[in-house]
Amino acid sequence: MRVLICPESFPGMLTAVQAAEAMAEGWRQRAPGDELTLAPLSAGGPGFLSSLSTAVRGEAVAATVSDPLGRPVPASLLVVDDGGGTRTAYVEAAQACGLHLLNADERRPLVTSSFGVGQLVRAALEEGVSRIVVAVGDSAINDGGAGLLCALGVGDPARLARGGGALHEMAEDALTGLDEAQALLAGVEVVVATEERCPLLGFDGTSALDAPERGAGGEQSQALETALGRFHDVVTRTCPPAPDLLTGLPRRLDREPGAGAGGGIGYALLVLGAHVESAVEVIQRARDVDSLLDRHDLVLTGEGLFDWSSLRGGVIAGIARLASTRGLPVVVLAGEVTVGRRETMALGVSGVYALVERPGEVAALMADPVGSLRSRAARVAGTWSP
Repeated sequence: MRVLICPESFPGMLTAVQAAEAMAEGWRQRAPGDELTLAPLSAGGPGFLSSLSTAVRGEAVAATVSDPLGRPVPASLLVVDDGGGTRTAYVEAAQACGLHLLNADERRPLVTSSFGVGQLVRAALEEGVSRIVVAVGDSAINDGGAGLLCALGVGDPARLARGGGALHEMAEDALTGLDEAQALLAGVEVVVATEERCPLLGFDGTSALDAPERGAGGEQSQALETALGRFHDVVTRTCPPAPDLLTGLPRRLDREPGAGAGGGIGYALLVLGAHVESAVEVIQRARDVDSLLDRHDLVLTGEGLFDWSSLRGGVIAGIARLASTRGLPVVVLAGEVTVGRRETMALGVSGVYALVERPGEVAALMADPVGSLRSRAARVAGTWSP
C-alpha cells in the first residue's frame, strides 16, 4: 500500500514535520512493507516555513524582529527562485506574533502589536523579491495590522505600535506615510496566505471571534472592536480605497474575507494592495499534492484538535476535498476530536482516531506527543493496511 502522510502541526506539541515523522515511524512498525510519502502541510500558523522548506528549495534569511510585546526574537524568511529572474519571499507571521511566543499571563491583546510582522515584510523587500507571501495564523495580536504598517514607515511608533487598545484615540493625521508604504509595495505581489476568512469588524469579525483566545474578556473584545472601527475610519480617510470594478462603489476592505486574519494583519496587507489565498493551497501547489494523490492509495493526515472549525477549512478539509475526487480514503489522527461521525463522513473522511479519549490521557499526550502519535499510528496501520 502507498500511503501519503500529510498532517499539519499539533500546536504546543509537534510541528507538522515532526508529526509526519512520528506517524511514519508508527505506521512502519505495523506495516513495514508499505510505501510512505511524507508531505507535511500548514494552515498558515507556526511551522508554515518548515513545512514549505521540505517541498521547495530556497534560501533561509535570518532576521531579528519584535515579538508581540516588543521583545527581540529570532525569525527567518524563505526566499525562493521561481525562475525567469523572479523571486518569492515566504513570511511566517507567527514567528513575530504567534500565541506560542507568550505565556498565558502575557496574552494581552489590548497592547500586543504586529510591528514584528512589518519588520519581516521589510526584510523581504530588502531581498529584492517580486512576490511576498505572508502566512497568517495563530496570532496573539488584535491591532488591525497597525504595528505592521508602522514598521513600514507609517505614522509614529508611540501611537501605532502600542497594540489595538490604543487605536480608539487615533488622531486624523496618525497615518502619515501610508501612501509611501503603498508605493513601496506597488511593484510587488503581496499574498495573505491564511485559512481565516473573517472580516475585520462585526459580529463575525476578528475581535468578536478570536480576541477571547488571545486573552480578551467580553469588555476588552468590545473595546478592541471600537478601536479597530476607529482605525478603519482613519485609514479610509487617509487613503480612500479604489472603487469596486463591479459596483463602482468604494471597496470596503474591512469587510473582505480574510481582513480579520491574524487579528487584522490581513486588513493592513489588503490596504497595501495584497490579495488573499488559502495557505493550505499555497503549500499544496508547492508540493504538487495533486500529483502525489494520483500515486497513493490512502491519505493519513491529522491535527491537534479536530473540531467544527476543521470542517470549514484547513488542512484536513482541503486534503479531503482533493482526495474525494479520486475516491481515496482519508484517515485522521488528532489529539482530540469533538465532531461526530456524520460530520466527518460528509467532509470525506473515512476514519478518525483521537489520541486522547479519556481525561486521564491528556497528561500522557503532553508528556510524550511523539510516542503517543507513533503508537496510535501503528494501531491504525493494523486496521487500514492489508
